[in-house]
Amino acid sequence: MSRTERLLELMEILRRHRAPISGTALAADLSVSLRTLYRDIATLQGQGAEIEGEPGLGYVLRPGFTLPPLMFSIDELEAIVLGAAWVGRQTDDQRLSKAAGNALSKITAVLPEELRREAESGSLIVSARVAPVQIDPSLLRDAIRKELKLRIDYRDDAGAATERVIWPFLIGFFEQRKVVSAWCELRNDYRHFRIDRIGTLAATGERMPRRRHALLKEWRELMDAERDRWRAAAEN
Repeated sequence: MSRTERLLELMEILRRHRAPISGTALAADLSVSLRTLYRDIATLQGQGAEIEGEPGLGYVLRPGFTLPPLMFSIDELEAIVLGAAWVGRQTDDQRLSKAAGNALSKITAVLPEELRREAESGSLIVSARVAPVQIDPSLLRDAIRKELKLRIDYRDDAGAATERVIWPFLIGFFEQRKVVSAWCELRNDYRHFRIDRIGTLAATGERMPRRRHALLKEWRELMDAERDRWRAAAEN
């Protein structure tokens, strides 16, 4: 276990204990000497962790402390780098792409040198193959956050165009396309719209009659029920 991973594990152990835990117990959990443990605690305290206690009395992490970005494990860091790289390649959404790059820069700026080299090594790459879109996807995200209705011009599989008023609550990112899930007033039901088939998009200024979280919960229950029906049909 590297020192960075050990510090992360020490923080996780402290998080699990509401009452003070002795240095001896902490050292045993980490398979290190007491001297190494005291040095690790001092390191964390120097980095801003609010660890209270002293030898003989035990240690406790004050509630509400947020783990700093530098405490990511190697696997967690690689997942973040890969995810940010994928979002950064979404050329149809410049705001989200730029935000991914900015977030990754902020994280790597506070990483210790060992982890920063891993993050900047470029050992993981992604390839973006997304269908071009005609609208600004950030408008969809904004409507979802503010729970606003949208008016869209939509073209279906056959190329037929319709005007819809939708209540968007979820955007799905797939390898070659993006989909917005919404309640459709025209169909009076849940529908999934490929974003590359939305010709125009405009805010209506109206709030959704139902909260986004309620729509999402109901939609998930319907999707689960549909999967169960398909599974039962396949087994019979």
